[in-house]
Amino acid sequence: MNMLQLKYAVEVAHYGSINKAAEALYIAQPNLSRYIRELEEELGITIFRRTYRGMIPTPDGETFLCYARQIQNQIDDIEKLYKGEKLHKQRFSISVPRASYIADAFVQFSRHIQVEPTEIYYMETNTRKAIQNLLDANYHLGIIRYAVDDDDYFKRVLEEKGIVCQLVTDFTYVVILSENSPLASKDEIFYSDLADMIEIAHGDPFVPSMMPASQTDIPPNGSERSIFLFERGGQFDLLCENEQTYMMVSPIPEKLLKRYRLVQRPCLDRQRVYRDVLIYQKEYELTQLDRQFIGELAASKRRTLRISGAI
Repeated sequence: MNMLQLKYAVEVAHYGSINKAAEALYIAQPNLSRYIRELEEELGITIFRRTYRGMIPTPDGETFLCYARQIQNQIDDIEKLYKGEKLHKQRFSISVPRASYIADAFVQFSRHIQVEPTEIYYMETNTRKAIQNLLDANYHLGIIRYAVDDDDYFKRVLEEKGIVCQLVTDFTYVVILSENSPLASKDEIFYSDLADMIEIAHGDPFVPSMMPASQTDIPPNGSERSIFLFERGGQFDLLCENEQTYMMVSPIPEKLLKRYRLVQRPCLDRQRVYRDVLIYQKEYELTQLDRQFIGELAASKRRTLRISGAI
């Protein structure tokens, strides 16, 4: 693998098309296709899915491209530094679990971005990857999620790696479903109520943990029918349009529930408490952008968890 291959992959992702990327790079389309194919073979992953809509990054591809873009940015910075150019670009980067209250905080945070040159990186990923991004991928912040039972283990691991951790919130999972669902009238839900429903679940394992015991937190009596999503975009549409579906998630902001005509209910069979924790390296000094995001995160947490009645 070389820098040219990284550049080619980033350009294909940017244009979503081999033909358009080839035109921008001034190389022949067959040659660019061959370079991408050789890169995939060398790495042992599929970076792009070839579809009628163009080249779509796979989950492995998204991770690879995130690293590739950061490497390109670092090379650009080095060139500017030694060419005497001053660097004024603000950067904000964070790895987080899939959580609507965190996504809502990020949306509000985006309003703080001013006219100065700014680069923002927001990756939804699992606990292990968030820690790795902090240590190896030049990410400044992370939010990790794990069961409260595992707190001592994670604090020890983070301390050994020189990582500071700050509690964001504790919560229990809730069930979200359409306001027209046959279960919407129930104030409390049990696994047995969900037996005839269709569970919507994320196809990649973004929920906790590094402890083997915590990786088996699977409902024993939930639905036998499942839809696995590998992207966030379709989950609310499915819940809204299909009254037989539900999701088990961290609490959802009220405005999203209203927008998609959803309700959230406690599941009395799933009382395990989870913890979201903000992490960053000990020697790292929080920037103004970091502090603005943390402020929005605290506000979103208060709004969401107060309304949901979660811990």
